[in-house]
Amino acid sequence: MTTSAPAKRLYIKTYGCQMNVYDSERMADVLRPLGYGMTDDPEGADLVVLNTCHIREKATEKVYSELGQIKLMKGRKAKAGGTMTIAVAGCVAQAEGEEIMRRQPAVDLVVGPQAYHLLPELIARAHRATGERLSADFAADEKFDALPKDRHVTGVTAFLTVQEGCDKFCTFCVVPYTRGGEWSRPAGDILAEARVLAAKGVREVTLLGQNVNAYDGDAGGLAGLVRQLAAVEGLDRIRYTTSHPRDMDEALIAAHGEVEALMPYLHLPVQSGSDRILKAMNRGHTAEHYIRLIETIRAARPDIAMSCDFIVGFPGERDSDFEATLNLVREVGYASAFSFKYSRRPGTPASALPGQVAVEVMDERLQRLNALLQTQQEAFNRSVVGRTAPVLIEKPGRNPGQIGGRSPWLQPVHIDGPERLIGQIVPVCIDAAARGSLSGSLVLETA
Repeated sequence: MTTSAPAKRLYIKTYGCQMNVYDSERMADVLRPLGYGMTDDPEGADLVVLNTCHIREKATEKVYSELGQIKLMKGRKAKAGGTMTIAVAGCVAQAEGEEIMRRQPAVDLVVGPQAYHLLPELIARAHRATGERLSADFAADEKFDALPKDRHVTGVTAFLTVQEGCDKFCTFCVVPYTRGGEWSRPAGDILAEARVLAAKGVREVTLLGQNVNAYDGDAGGLAGLVRQLAAVEGLDRIRYTTSHPRDMDEALIAAHGEVEALMPYLHLPVQSGSDRILKAMNRGHTAEHYIRLIETIRAARPDIAMSCDFIVGFPGERDSDFEATLNLVREVGYASAFSFKYSRRPGTPASALPGQVAVEVMDERLQRLNALLQTQQEAFNRSVVGRTAPVLIEKPGRNPGQIGGRSPWLQPVHIDGPERLIGQIVPVCIDAAARGSLSGSLVLETA
């Protein structure tokens, strides 16, 4: 029996965070009943969606550059007698909707992160040339209520959004303006989606939110939600990202020590080790508070791998402030981290602060910070060599006879083994460590 190809081809390019990855998957779910099937090639696609990120200036400019290329593809398709609809979604759409339309008239519609459930209607309006091309201001609950209850799943891991928005108003960040205030999904809806995922073979979920540990739905905070999800049959691993130190409460810390399904990995951004800079960032905590928090977390779960975000070159950052960041990194010790040069975002309070740091100074500081973080990551990876760890096998490896998965600490693990183990959690002896991955051998083969 052969199946016919989808009537329409959908290309989605995702920029930025894991929440955008989740949103892109849900856009595909919304459009699938309309006959849209995914394609990896924008050339010739019937609908092209750029799901954008507004966190950094370069990410925004990449969108406009990409739109220039897609405009040419749209023109080529029109010459061949076809049509291509171009949609810009996500946070750039929310922040710069009118500007997108002005700079690139080839765009047919703009849809913010809380309105992508309206894509079918917006596409129909665009095709009818009603002129309504911009849709950005909707409540988060409207979006989730309107999304299909089913999800298309392609692997054994999945993202699951539980919280959106931010009330923290860090002075460098655009999220409160593009994603809105903090909002939590009802626990019943999250559990129902998790059960759908588990029934389709998903073994691990990563709970998503701009401030995921600010989740305050009807489950007793994020800790209560994690405990309920741990009881879902077939769901063996739970992770969450991204957290804020101000929302890391005692119940959640206790869950790390008590809930077996909650993996020993925590991404907890600090951004800077300088109290002066943290205050200018409006982070609402000090470096000392953060360090004591890490100590409490490690007391509850000694083998936890810590991950972090850092910004170098925030306005007014002196050499002494940067040295304070390096000292914090040395004291905490990270398994992984993400570091960035400060990006001046229009409309944020930090963009108007005096003392903007020269690019060459930011470059030098970033290189020094990355060198230290890389040393720590390599040391952490070496620390698990010789240990036996449960690895969730996710996919075939790059080489024949090889499979790949993730350790409990989120490291990629390469193993020689049969593909029939995909979807299983198997014991693996970690034999060697590289900068960004591990290699190991099966301790025993699961039937």
